[in-house]
Amino acid sequence: MAENSNVADGMVVTVHYTLTVDGNLVESSRDGKPFEYLHGASNIVPGLESALTGKTVGETLDVTVQPDLGYGEREDDATQVVSRSAFPDEFTPQVGIQFFAETEDGEAIPAFITGVDGDDITVDFNHPLAGQVLDFSVEILDMRPASETELEHGHPHGAGGCGHDHD
Repeated sequence: MAENSNVADGMVVTVHYTLTVDGNLVESSRDGKPFEYLHGASNIVPGLESALTGKTVGETLDVTVQPDLGYGEREDDATQVVSRSAFPDEFTPQVGIQFFAETEDGEAIPAFITGVDGDDITVDFNHPLAGQVLDFSVEILDMRPASETELEHGHPHGAGGCGHDHD
């Protein structure tokens, strides 16, 4: 634990948080395992990361993040109707399912199914919280300097590694 340290780039920070939108609970770590992230590596939305910079273990804060520093504004042209034939045969499209679509240059981007009408599948490439004002309640529980490997990979690994392969 780095009790006398301040949250800064290159620190692995452990927090409990609650996220609400318009007073409605979106998610919370408070009833489970705390959330760990690498500060300065864009692991969390920019508005929250900025608000946590310079804070110390034991601090609690309430942060309101506007869309431009959260998940961005909603882009109306980021919704498409796609034919069922564009999906694998074994895939059953259902509203709410997230999947990764591949762009023309091979990048995997998240997409969400927002409508199913026969063979027409409505896909939204906006994050579900795009355009929303995010209200975070955060308690900083711990922090430590990131390892060299964590800095190279851009995220914390924790005691059992990070759970996936790095090529």
